[in-house]
Amino acid sequence: MAQKASALIPEQAPLEAVRNRGTLRLLLSSMRPHQWVKNLFVLAPLLFGKKLGDLHAVTQALLACASFCLMSSSIYIFNDVVDASEDRAHPQKRLRPIPSGALPVWVALTGSGVLLALAITLAATIDLRFLLLSGVYGASMIGYCLALKRAIVLDTMTIAFGFVLRVVGGAVAVQVKPTHWLIVCAFLLALFLAFAKRRQELITLSNSAVQHRQVLGKYTIGYLEQVNTILIGATVVCYALYTVAPDTIARFETENLIYGTIFVIYGLLRYMALIQDPVNGGDPSKMLLKDKPLLIAIAGWIVYNLLVVYHPLFRSLWE
Repeated sequence: MAQKASALIPEQAPLEAVRNRGTLRLLLSSMRPHQWVKNLFVLAPLLFGKKLGDLHAVTQALLACASFCLMSSSIYIFNDVVDASEDRAHPQKRLRPIPSGALPVWVALTGSGVLLALAITLAATIDLRFLLLSGVYGASMIGYCLALKRAIVLDTMTIAFGFVLRVVGGAVAVQVKPTHWLIVCAFLLALFLAFAKRRQELITLSNSAVQHRQVLGKYTIGYLEQVNTILIGATVVCYALYTVAPDTIARFETENLIYGTIFVIYGLLRYMALIQDPVNGGDPSKMLLKDKPLLIAIAGWIVYNLLVVYHPLFRSLWE
């Protein structure tokens, strides 16, 4: 099983090629810019808060997203330093700049500190409440790096909590009140993605899974598949209920948001189909960026919701 899974892992650049990169390029790689797509959750309140026509709100939302990008990149670098020895047991992560030894630890920590300072400075310019939320996010992620990632279930719940903070932070930035439904939907979706990633790690790493991530020894593939079945159903139901909730209908003056659920269902089912093949790994950010059907589904969901949420504006322009 281990040999079969290993054979399915895409070929990576040799360690020598990684070590030949310049320091700035290595730092940028450690920042994991492809993971910034996760911070698009910050922009959800901008769309559902009907603030896209407010230039100040759009600016604040983009600054909030940038702050989370800087903060998350700082945490990624710190996490790579903490996990360096374990990552060397992973067929792909061993080629990252820090575990490969290409990027010195002191350079990595300096870069992480600079990014953290920039994130805090940017957060302070937005709103005091946003600054506090950023602090809670940073503290929870550091707690995850140092301890919580070793606790079964709590590891994935901490990750999902980070996505909730993104949504709430975005709402604070644009000065709208996030609905409970939107928060729960974000939490369930993030939890599903986190458990799906644990399943992929178990399948891909097989017998060496515990060497890479200690908590994987407490999970089983059967358990993770059952959890993901529950979570995908809960996410779809929760989102559907949000679209037909009385407050939602009153806010948007329409019942048509419910039909956008088709994009949610397709996207989740498409993702589940993709992760059945170990070659796809378990990184939702990379999968999103390379899978065209997933990108089309998300683009369709965004366009549909824009048309529904802002239908009075489009109707007035048409007339």
